[in-house]
Amino acid sequence: MEQCEIVYEALKKMGITYDLVEHPPALTTEEADSYIAGKEGVRTKTLFLCNRKKTAYYLVIMDDKKRLDMKKLGEIINEKSMSFASPEKLMEKMSLTSGVVSLFGLLNNTEHDIKVCLDKEMLSEKYMSFHANDNTKTIFISTEDMYKFITTLDYEYSIIDL
Repeated sequence: MEQCEIVYEALKKMGITYDLVEHPPALTTEEADSYIAGKEGVRTKTLFLCNRKKTAYYLVIMDDKKRLDMKKLGEIINEKSMSFASPEKLMEKMSLTSGVVSLFGLLNNTEHDIKVCLDKEMLSEKYMSFHANDNTKTIFISTEDMYKFITTLDYEYSIIDL
């Protein structure tokens, strides 16, 4: 089963409705945004990060218009040094490749060892957009359903002020 089909099936089982936009491959958030112009919702950026020792993994979700201050993030989550996890670790932990990182990658995290961090600033919006674990598809779900997705998978999340 393709990654996107796993996502669709999981959303259906959770009772989460979504709006799907199919488009040419998009490797950057800017490129993806051009294909979903006019649609209501936050254009999210989802980053897969790790601590210096590579013993803790984080999925940081924020508005794609913001730049991440890694030092500030480290201070907020009490980690001395943060970096992007390697492509190999991304594949191992979420079965995804660079450019396709998404909230929906949590479906593939069999070890259930990724900490989810949501940037407070975007959470007042009604809808969020994410790749469907495929960079040719963008899914829009309600912010409420984003919380439902995370908690149904039995993940906790932190709301942080980046």
